[in-house]
Formats: sequence, structure tokens, C-alpha cells
Amino acid sequence: MKASERIRNSIESQIRSGALLPGDPVDEERLMTEFGVSRTPVREALLQLRAADMVTALPRGGAVVSKLDVSQLFAMWELLADLEGLAARYACARMSKPERQALSDLHHEAEAVVGADDERGWEQANMRFHELIYAGARNPYLRQEILRMRTRTQAYRRHAFSAVVRLRVSYDGHSRIVDAILRNDCETAAREGFSHLNPGGSPLVSDLLMKLPRELLD
Repeated sequence: MKASERIRNSIESQIRSGALLPGDPVDEERLMTEFGVSRTPVREALLQLRAADMVTALPRGGAVVSKLDVSQLFAMWELLADLEGLAARYACARMSKPERQALSDLHHEAEAVVGADDERGWEQANMRFHELIYAGARNPYLRQEILRMRTRTQAYRRHAFSAVVRLRVSYDGHSRIVDAILRNDCETAAREGFSHLNPGGSPLVSDLLMKLPRELLD
């Protein structure tokens, strides 16, 4: 893997995890030291991230993690919910029997994490759950687009839902997706995949977005 790709992947991972928030500067010097490279591959990585709208160049040099305004965020969130529903539909139609069993087993194992109210553990379990859905959907382009949009919206989704969507609510949403997939009910799987990211419907999401910390918004 080229150095620029490793650097880009590292920055994306930090955005996804919340280590870098919208508006935070991307430190070129630190990246050069961390990866033992010249400025060229760092700049290449930043150009790739700018093309994906994940970072924004500053007028006097340097770059920051891109911010979204409320209208942009709502549009992206709305589309992401639809894509999650599509992934669940495809997975329902295309998963093998062992893949369905693996999804069911992972889901049941995660109940202990929910019982312990382990938010960090749930983030990891949630990521593994959705990766199994994406793999089962057999569409790498769909997975790529979902992951890109999840990365861009992660900080906002974490803030917006932290006060209202507890682990049990999210786990129950997974239960409905798993149940539909095991029953080969692809319409329900799609509907539950959409609802899982859009709890309460668009009015609730819109209200939550309006209450986000102003420093995260453009």
C-alpha cells in the first residue's frame, strides 16, 4: 500500500472514531513524523480527502476536517438511511446460510455488551454487525458509499442520538433486522434497516440536528 493511502486511511479512521472532529486541524508535520515520510505523500492523502469532501483546505495553508451545515447533514443522513435499508434488502436476498448464522450469533453475543451498558463495546459490536450486512449484500460499491457517508456523519450522529437512543434501543433495532433476514422477509429487512438509522422518522432527526453543538456545524 502506498504511503499516501496509509495516511488517508489513518485520517479517515480518526474521523470515524471521533479522534478528529469537524473543524479540527489536520497536522501535516505530525503525519510526516508518524509515517516517516516527506510532505509529498501527506499532501497527496489530503488531496484525496478533499476530493471526497472529508477535509477542507484553509486559505492560508493547512487543512481541517470538513464541517456540514444542517441542510447538508439532513440530506446526507436521509440518504444514508435509505442506503442502509438497501444493504439490508440485498443481504436478506444474498446471504448464505452460514452468513445468516454468523449474523445471528454475533447479535446474541452483543446482548451482554448491552446489559453492561458498555458504550465502547457496543460501538465495536455495532460496526461488526453492519460489516456483516455489507458483506452479505455482495455490493462493494454500496459498502464503499455507506462507509464514506458514515465517516462524514459519525460525529454528528454520536452527538444527536447520545441523549435519546440508548444501547437497548439500538440492539432492538438490530433484532428486527436479524429476524427479517432469517425469515427471508426482504421488504421488512429493508424497512427495518432504514428505520434503524432514522428512529422516530424525519421530524425527530430534524429536531435533533438543530440541537447539535454549533462548533460542529458550518
